[in-house]
Amino acid sequence: MFTMNHTQCMTCGSGLARESGRCAGINVECAAVFASKPAPTGIVCALLLVVFLLLSGCASRPPLPEQTPTLALPLQLHIERLQDDQRQDWVLVIQREGPAIRWSMMDLLGIPQARQKLQDGQWQADGLLPPNPQARELFAALLFALTPRDELIGNYPTAWQHGAQRSLPERWDIRYAQPMNFELNLPKGPKYHVTSLSGETP
Repeated sequence: MFTMNHTQCMTCGSGLARESGRCAGINVECAAVFASKPAPTGIVCALLLVVFLLLSGCASRPPLPEQTPTLALPLQLHIERLQDDQRQDWVLVIQREGPAIRWSMMDLLGIPQARQKLQDGQWQADGLLPPNPQARELFAALLFALTPRDELIGNYPTAWQHGAQRSLPERWDIRYAQPMNFELNLPKGPKYHVTSLSGETP
């Protein structure tokens, strides 16, 4: 019986092989050899890793409302972040920019910390700042907190509000002192205290 090695399989497409009439038989045996080989383990693992990352990314993505809620913009907010007895202070400016809502956060020295645009139900990077998943989570939670009460269930079907407390179960918990003075808690921290710097309420 005719036998071949790997080199023959790789070279059977040459002009000399085609002219000799041997290539057809070699190609059949080449196909049989490759079909019998299992897929490389490394490729399978890489594909599984990509699928896992995509699924985990979707699961961790902060929820957004069904429709953009009615907000009285622009707003300037003072954000206090409290975790492990440490405090950080930021200023957040929320304003309309065409069809988008722009979120710009900076520290008390005016150094930008995060910038995002919310447009067509999706977050978009704004400027050259690196990705900041924690800031995006904060912005999404603030959008939830600032949503007018009569628009809450229509935009967040699993949310509830009782008195001065509002919650999106297993995600965010809001406790209002005033409409623009509230605490925002995440299940695993941190805690935020949010107050208005503009004197305006939604």
